[in-house]
Amino acid sequence: MATTIAATGRSHALAGEEAVLRDSWSGDDAARARIDVHHHFTAPAWVDWAEREGLVRRQELPWWARWDLDSTLELMDRVGIATAVLNPTMQDRYRSAAQAREGLTVVFEALADLVALHPNRFAILDPAVLDYPEVTSWALRRAFDELGAVGVSVKANYNGVYLGDPSYDRFLAELDERAAVLFTHPLDLPGGPPGVPTVPGIPNFMCDFLLDTTRAAVNLIRTKTLDRHPHLSVVLPHAGGFLPQIATRMEAFGAFCTPPLDAALTRDYLHRFYYDTAGPMAPSGTLVATAGADRILFGTDWPAASADIITTFTVPAIETDPVLTNRQRRGVNRDNALRLMPTLRRAQVRSGGS
Repeated sequence: MATTIAATGRSHALAGEEAVLRDSWSGDDAARARIDVHHHFTAPAWVDWAEREGLVRRQELPWWARWDLDSTLELMDRVGIATAVLNPTMQDRYRSAAQAREGLTVVFEALADLVALHPNRFAILDPAVLDYPEVTSWALRRAFDELGAVGVSVKANYNGVYLGDPSYDRFLAELDERAAVLFTHPLDLPGGPPGVPTVPGIPNFMCDFLLDTTRAAVNLIRTKTLDRHPHLSVVLPHAGGFLPQIATRMEAFGAFCTPPLDAALTRDYLHRFYYDTAGPMAPSGTLVATAGADRILFGTDWPAASADIITTFTVPAIETDPVLTNRQRRGVNRDNALRLMPTLRRAQVRSGGS
């Protein structure tokens, strides 16, 4: 490999970076076939449509909504991502059910075109628009039955009502019938103006996002949601927020919840959730001990996380973590995702393909 890099004139630094990415696999190409389950996608065609509709102003879009194909493929190739699971963003801005359906149609057409152009590189999630239940049901059918979606994305809370509340049961029952995978994602905590730091000088994604995820997870446990929907799988982003760190606290103080939280139930649910590495993930000892390495999935948070963050922090956090064995790393990088979402196998490619 070093000879190849030298021959193509790549820098010594890049050679070192690639060595870190491959080293622990001892020639196995699995490190070059990662599956990224945390990849934000804002379709350029949707931005065009939304600007015409007065839903966004292009010049005011945040950096994470400026997705483009060329830089995405460059990042994927650089860190060995064979397949990215695309999670459409900006889907909470619609003013009516009709507009939501029209906007989602634009998103689905963009996703279909992208997958057709690069069939081995991308898979898709269906974005739930829970303000409009009938549109959500229509989108679910189209995404899964026509486009081959591998999961559904949903926010941790809507208007301060967190996942696990009975108001979600109709939606979750539809997912349970399909044995679907539900990907949660945090945003600002309820009660404050969107995008305004709760603590001046500290961006909300630094701390508040993690609390948002943790609240949703604890509420799912408290309400026994996965018992009511036993075929549903839930993926918690950013290594589960604070959940692994407060696992013992939940067991110790669960009796103060309403209804009381049984310690055995807490331990059971901690092993039923899945967790992604986006963020990046801190050394995984706590998460492995709490949930097991087979519940961890590779995720980058691209483009919210830059290429430099992903290559400097996210990937090395996995590849150099002393707790993980090589077999566990392979699981994190791809095998756990394939086991959770078997339909991803048709979107897989061996290293060197596109």
